[in-house]
Amino acid sequence: MSKINILKHLVFFLLFPSFLDAQIITRMKVAMGTFISISIDESKAELLEPGFEIIKDIELSLSSYDSNAQIFKLNNTKKSFIDNYTYEALKLSEKYYVQTGGYFDITVGSITKDLYRFGEDERIPSSKELYNATINFKGLFFNTQEAYIDDNIKLDLGGMGKGYAVDKVVEYFKSKHTKKAIVSASGDIRCLDRCHIDIQSPYSESFLASFDTLKYETGITTSGNYKRYVKSTKNNHLINPKRKKPAQNFLSITLVSTISNSDLDAYATAVSVMPKEKAYSFLDSINVAYILLESNNKLIVSKNINRFVENLKMH
Repeated sequence: MSKINILKHLVFFLLFPSFLDAQIITRMKVAMGTFISISIDESKAELLEPGFEIIKDIELSLSSYDSNAQIFKLNNTKKSFIDNYTYEALKLSEKYYVQTGGYFDITVGSITKDLYRFGEDERIPSSKELYNATINFKGLFFNTQEAYIDDNIKLDLGGMGKGYAVDKVVEYFKSKHTKKAIVSASGDIRCLDRCHIDIQSPYSESFLASFDTLKYETGITTSGNYKRYVKSTKNNHLINPKRKKPAQNFLSITLVSTISNSDLDAYATAVSVMPKEKAYSFLDSINVAYILLESNNKLIVSKNINRFVENLKMH
């Protein structure tokens, strides 16, 4: 892909984090199809580059765009050796598939990669093409060293990969006794120490909501259409694996919790494509707070939001 096309398809920030008070240093780089931003206490500035190296290594494991990446190779050869990052991400994806009743399914790659071709030579598939697409998590087989997929299967880990990468960088920072850091990958953020968050509106450059986190370590993830569609929001990247069509129920989903960002990322992806009643039932069954903008422009805030945030403002 040319540099022009890469810039065209980059995912810009959906969440804007900042420390409430701290002397920090911030660096930003392009990776995983988006802008990655890392902020850290000035006394730990030497950890910035190792943090970005972790992101780079994870991208080389999980990317379905990079021809050198393991998932790319698996999609094209149907068999590939895998490293610890890939194995762990596949194992987590299996967990999310079960937890969400199949609404989180990384085998949607047969639609996102082959039909819509999001982030590449984008197109709108026919109803027949969508109907005939193969989505089947049971067509994926893996162990700690190798992975295999059936002939008509393709994987897309975009629904949890950025959250997973954020977790790994934060895990590294914590092992180095870092007390203040923010790792941000578009719609996936983790704060060590309290921070301020602004949520991008899906309609404009203004903010939908803002708040301050309450806990020492908090994860935030946002999912939605946010310009990631082909010609119309009806052709967005959030594919319902059961209907084999893009989801339409929610314009924006923000989850806040102390659980891992990988979990939050995957749950937001799944909720984005669930029927509304099932989505709310699922969210209320797990340890998260949420701010949801429905397709009818109705804004829903969970009753437990004050467990995780304060100074909540809707814009």
